[in-house]
Amino acid sequence: QVQLVESGGGLVQPGGSLRLSCAASRTIFSIYTMGWYRQAPGKERELVATITPGGSTNFADSVKGRFTIVRDNAKSTVYLQMNSLKPEDTAVYYCNAKYISIYWGQGTQVTVSS
Repeated sequence: QVQLVESGGGLVQPGGSLRLSCAASRTIFSIYTMGWYRQAPGKERELVATITPGGSTNFADSVKGRFTIVRDNAKSTVYLQMNSLKPEDTAVYYCNAKYISIYWGQGTQVTVSS
């Protein structure tokens, strides 16, 4: 059973930055496609960004140019760097690991507000 633990959420003003971390355990991290998803109140969970074992990335149109995703296989951790944050980025952010099965973290709240 893969365990994913997110951290780094919080309250930030519009235009600010946050870096989310997701640490994986009980698995061979390097074989997983890792992703970040988010769910705002009253909305469905949506893809934010993914990164494959080879390092290929994919982003939602709404975050392109503002967010980056990086993985550190030695630390079994994936990061989501979020810059130029907007109020519409407010959501619970979930880490996701995919390889045959899909695993989810517990989520971390990101609130963008002045």
